[in-house]
Amino acid sequence: MRILRLKDVIEKTGLARSTIYKYLAAGTFPKPIPLGGRSVGWVDSEVHDWILDAVQERDYQRSLTSRAAHRG
Repeated sequence: MRILRLKDVIEKTGLARSTIYKYLAAGTFPKPIPLGGRSVGWVDSEVHDWILDAVQERDYQRSLTSRAAHRG
């Protein structure tokens, strides 16, 4: 299991720090784990799964839009 620090999460997701914390507050991003002191990290596989979920949601929305266009 690999632990990512914030800079790694930013690099992996392409999100800004503020966006990551906004998604955390909304409960839509994986929760960090405490590493000691004020340090936290994210489980790499959880961040990876979050990215895959975002891609699946995008593709699902795209398929709905495509179906609606064909019906119209």
